[in-house]
Amino acid sequence: MSILETIASPADLRQHSMAELTTLAAEIRTALLTKLSATGGHVGPNLGDVELTIAWHYVFDSPHDKIIWDVSHQSYTHKLLTGRKQAFLDPKHYHDVTGFTEPRESPHDFFTIGHTSTSIGLASGLALARDAAGTHDHITAVIGDGALSGGLAYEALNNAAVLNHQLLIVVNDNQWSIAENHGGLYQNLKLLRDTFGQAANNGFKALGLDYTYEANGNDVAAMIAAFQAAKACDHPLVLHVNTQKGRGFAPALANEEAFHWHAPFHLSDGSALHPATGENYPDIILAALERQLQTGKPIYTINAAIPGGFHLKDWQAAHPDRYIDVGIAEQMSITLAAGMVKGGLRPVVFEAATFLQRAYDQLSHDLGINALPVVVLVRGGQITGGDPTHQADLDAGMLSNIPNLTYLAPTGKEELIAMLDWALAQPHGPIAIRIPAGPVTSAPLAADWSATHQHVIHHGQQVALMAVGSLLPLAQQVAAGLLAHHIDATLIDPRSLNTLDTAGLEQLRSAHHLVVTFEENSLDGGFGQKVAAYFGPSNMAVLTLGAKREFNHELTRQALLQADQLTPETATQAILAALSQL
Repeated sequence: MSILETIASPADLRQHSMAELTTLAAEIRTALLTKLSATGGHVGPNLGDVELTIAWHYVFDSPHDKIIWDVSHQSYTHKLLTGRKQAFLDPKHYHDVTGFTEPRESPHDFFTIGHTSTSIGLASGLALARDAAGTHDHITAVIGDGALSGGLAYEALNNAAVLNHQLLIVVNDNQWSIAENHGGLYQNLKLLRDTFGQAANNGFKALGLDYTYEANGNDVAAMIAAFQAAKACDHPLVLHVNTQKGRGFAPALANEEAFHWHAPFHLSDGSALHPATGENYPDIILAALERQLQTGKPIYTINAAIPGGFHLKDWQAAHPDRYIDVGIAEQMSITLAAGMVKGGLRPVVFEAATFLQRAYDQLSHDLGINALPVVVLVRGGQITGGDPTHQADLDAGMLSNIPNLTYLAPTGKEELIAMLDWALAQPHGPIAIRIPAGPVTSAPLAADWSATHQHVIHHGQQVALMAVGSLLPLAQQVAAGLLAHHIDATLIDPRSLNTLDTAGLEQLRSAHHLVVTFEENSLDGGFGQKVAAYFGPSNMAVLTLGAKREFNHELTRQALLQADQLTPETATQAILAALSQL
């Protein structure tokens, strides 16, 4: 019998010797790699903190004692040890648990977390609640060195320093964020590693926190001793731990960034099971920026620790002096760009739709109020299922309602390039461009192309279909389906998510009774509501098709599209039903 088979709960760890726990760590890595090679997921972070997690659960009493994982993408071993190992050992149950902590799954999880730099603040709040209740549970926050670059981590450290009772802050230092770390903080972390925590220059102590260092974060016995010592501490303590991202899997060690999160792969060599082929939007964008740069435009690219999703390492290699990675700090990426464009540069900021909400204040104040022509490229904006922490249909409602900011939604590569060129030339305000979801599509630009005027692809009557961005193919299928019902629908590419072409809308009144909008966004605050509000005082009926304003915990993307009437069949039936009511 393997050691892993004997572990039903964390308490079972204490029945094993140090040698057996070391064997357990190896068994866990094998289980993780077997599952992740089939399903994809966060590989490197979880391989790196196996011993740390075993040791914490050996020393502390979960869930009475509480551990909060920053981002929680490194909590797979924690899940495996807290009654959910079947989801890592049985392929039939691989999808029973999420990739992040989830209180719905287990009393050992306390928050649904999928974004960064929050663990210290959350743990501080739990510690204050514990002290108010007069209980004696131990509170631990585990934060990666990459997450320390987020502003909230600094705020939380500053406040944690003045807590009067126990709080353990574990800095899991594997020298990596998603990609390599950037910023002055990491010079100090390196100094502390090089001096085994003895350097006089210590940023944590400068904030008023107690500090200790453990160099052997991938040694179970060393980590148990470190946690036992920390458990005796009655005040806030930083335990700085040196670990190895991707430990135990050579491909992950050879390419830490690629294996931060990886699609299904071959265990033998780490190569992708389903490698991407053909054209892609990141390369199309970089080629357009290269062309702009060669004309003399002072282009700079900025991103917040996610270069891989935009192929920005290629740009960095070609133009290292025109590439800036601010770390996990979306707020800084926007405010930095505001300062740069005010000084005459033309920064292009690359953001993920699901992370950009962290910079809402900067988008509104620094860009919107000042009407600064920063260009923001937004990746991943679409209806997504099964993970509310990375839900990507909320960006349009956020960006579309900031004054002076225009949010464009190209339908394919020609529009994307044209919109990017226009955005970099105009001086009037911030332009966000939603990179189309899905494979690259191509269609010639209309002769009357304009970034802020809708394009009528086909002139029909009775029904007008307005499809935003990557939903144009769906609207085309619906238009074909309506022909079977003797309805020749008008088909329109709105081009903008938030700037209505009122002249174009007015032209619809004479020959149409129903306008239908399609969008991969939450309907509340989205494009369809703006169209409906415009036609509100008239006899024009408007049917809005899009996502509900809710967090999606379980449903898959396909199930959500079905429920939101965004499949050819459901959309067609919704339109026919709406027409029958007129």
